[in-house]
Amino acid sequence: MKIYVDAMGGDLAPEAPVTGALKALRQYPELEIILAGKLDEVKPFLGDYSDVKDRLTLEEAPEVITNHESPVMGVRKKVNSATVQGMLKVRSGEADGFVSAGSTGATLAGGMFRLGRIPGVERPALAPLIPNGKNYFLLIDCGANVDCKPEYLVQFGVMGDAYMKGVVGMENPRIGLVNIGAEAEKGNALVKETYPLMEKAPYNFIGNVEARDIPLDKADVVVTDGFGGNLILKYTEGLATALLGLIKKELVADTRGKIAGLIAKPAFKRVKKAMDSDEIGGAPLLGVQGAVVKAHGSSNGYAFCSAIGQCIKMIDGHVVDIIRDGIGKIGGQ
Repeated sequence: MKIYVDAMGGDLAPEAPVTGALKALRQYPELEIILAGKLDEVKPFLGDYSDVKDRLTLEEAPEVITNHESPVMGVRKKVNSATVQGMLKVRSGEADGFVSAGSTGATLAGGMFRLGRIPGVERPALAPLIPNGKNYFLLIDCGANVDCKPEYLVQFGVMGDAYMKGVVGMENPRIGLVNIGAEAEKGNALVKETYPLMEKAPYNFIGNVEARDIPLDKADVVVTDGFGGNLILKYTEGLATALLGLIKKELVADTRGKIAGLIAKPAFKRVKKAMDSDEIGGAPLLGVQGAVVKAHGSSNGYAFCSAIGQCIKMIDGHVVDIIRDGIGKIGGQ
């Protein structure tokens, strides 16, 4: 298995991608990595990698698509960037997957225009796994498609169903549609038109899911447009940070709190780990013809390794093939 890694993307590049790539090579003996970027900047962070040198290929990719330029123009003009070259190598079969912590827009544009969509897929979608108290739920879409049609949301359900089966190992994921009420007749025009279409789709559609039920293990895949999904994602991240900060503040406020905090410290560590986005590493780009994972822009080496691990699971779980079959069943082809 060979994964193409963008060494120049993210706030902590190239150190974090290089560190994460080396960690992944040591963790997955079957893995090969193509590490691409400005090699004069990459090489100082390699250190002694003689133990994995035979499975690591360094590739010069002198151009970088930044967050401050048009993603589409960047993908069109910067053909020597890791984003473009990585997508092309996945398309040609020279690599099995692609991981980057760089520009989300560039990853999406590269996936659509350089790698290509699965036949029948209207819009690829970004879909992060988010803790729900029991395990994780998949939020799709989280920002790739701000304006959606009912057909897009139905297909998001197919993609989410495929991911949870192939990567997480669920036999029959519960697919829910985000709405302001549980009743089918509630909501705006988009969700009211989508509901009956999802009822007929070849997956386990459980109906509408209200915002308060999203983190309560009511659905394994939460379907929404990119506008609502991005709001849910960022509010969830902010709320988790605020709650952990509030708990920490109260535990050190007096002697009784400090004693309780000391006793509960192992439990709090487990909670923090369960809520830590570094354990997942990023969001898959579903609907394109290859395994693509967009790592968090703030990824450290550990998080980047997790993103590579997620890409490996997508490949092993045949997620692209399952999506292709699912789209065919709803008449997308």
